[in-house]
Amino acid sequence: MSTPSVTSPARSRWLALAVIATGLLMTILDGSIVTVAMPAIQNDLGFSPAGLSWVVNAYLIAFGSLLLLAGRVGDLIGRKRMFVAGTALFTLASLLAGAATSPALLIAARFLQGLGSAMAAAVSLGILVTLFTEPRERAKAIAVFSFTGAAGASIGQVLGGVLTDALNWHWIFLINLPIGLAAIAVAIPVLPMDRGLGLAAGADAAGAFLVTAGLMTGIYTVVKIEELGWTSAATLGLGALSAVLIAGFFVRQATARNPLMPLRIFRSRSVSGANLVQILMVAALFSFQVLVALYLQKVLGYGAAETGLAMLPAAAIVGAVSLGVAARLNARFGERTVLLSGLVLLIGMLGLLTRVPVHANYVTDLLPVMLLAAGFGLALPALTTLGMSGAGADDAGLASGLFNTTQQIGMATGVAVLSTLAASRTGTLLADGQSQPAALTGGYHLAFAVGTGLLVAAFIVAFTVLRQPKRTPAERTDDENVLVHAG
Repeated sequence: MSTPSVTSPARSRWLALAVIATGLLMTILDGSIVTVAMPAIQNDLGFSPAGLSWVVNAYLIAFGSLLLLAGRVGDLIGRKRMFVAGTALFTLASLLAGAATSPALLIAARFLQGLGSAMAAAVSLGILVTLFTEPRERAKAIAVFSFTGAAGASIGQVLGGVLTDALNWHWIFLINLPIGLAAIAVAIPVLPMDRGLGLAAGADAAGAFLVTAGLMTGIYTVVKIEELGWTSAATLGLGALSAVLIAGFFVRQATARNPLMPLRIFRSRSVSGANLVQILMVAALFSFQVLVALYLQKVLGYGAAETGLAMLPAAAIVGAVSLGVAARLNARFGERTVLLSGLVLLIGMLGLLTRVPVHANYVTDLLPVMLLAAGFGLALPALTTLGMSGAGADDAGLASGLFNTTQQIGMATGVAVLSTLAASRTGTLLADGQSQPAALTGGYHLAFAVGTGLLVAAFIVAFTVLRQPKRTPAERTDDENVLVHAG
């Protein structure tokens, strides 16, 4: 069994959560902090316009394609070992990225960062759910974890602008060194040691190759859609190859003696439904994270730091909701109800953005949108709890890796699809004689409308597929027992 052999004291558990959250924060920050420094990196290292995109793509491809494999390997060799090794690799790769003197070296370092992030992030939720078994504490821990991920991207945009302006782009990577070393130093004594199931319980080399190659090919295809086009031979061919590889992986898992990913995990409605909801929700909300930032800069003329500050109310409200009330609402009304309520707020948020004007006033046109982001603070902790509730202790790392993988697939697909739709609509409006700001705004309106549709689909799936997990009287929180006795 992979369950920790000893129960950690309360203080150690919360220290462990701090370590896990720190690792997640570095991962999320690294995905967004680099975006505002791209012009400086291009000028300093001489990237071509096409080559510059690989500063982001190299990280995304490694991270997204290796999460599922890393999660299962963590179950086999021990999740603590996987987390510490991943954090160490990420920290070393950050040093290489910060010291890079050529495009090739920076891209290689970014790939290694993605690999290290995948190793650490894939097992984070698995460690969390085995540390916090009491429902009230687990709800609070998941709320902290969810807030860290939701706020990290907004913080990264502000921090990236400040570091690049005040120092230089090298420091967006070098800042990870003290954080990573501190995380490792605390993780070694604090995280519970688990022996894992052993490689013999799931050493499926063929399955590992198929799923990694399939996901890597698929994510590569998605990130290149804007450049290659939807119907190009390259896009269709690579998409077909990815589908064949992933289909082959599932066939292999159904027949392998020791499968890398036992298909029993998908028998749980909670696991399957939550991952489908997450793909739809994250794909939609990436239009908020990316396209709102573009709207602020390209239409309203905000600078990089101003853009980050303008989006900080969203991060603040997500933090206040996820850390302040989400756990209590989940305990009182159930995760399914809270998830549905959060999705309603998010539908309203993107719905308002479909009408945002060319000459917007921040207080009246955009601040209400930022405040409706509170729905994410409700939805993500509830969805995370539902997604992990159907996994046993031996599959916690696999379920964690799967949950993170669908998140990355949703992000990559969302940014490719919605950005392409926005660009296409903008081009059409420019050809019709509209001004650049009006054409850009029209393109963003279309993307936000499609994102709204994705959120509606996520609501329908959550309403029809997900069920509230049943708890025994011993597992109920105090709030739940009061409601039971009152009924």
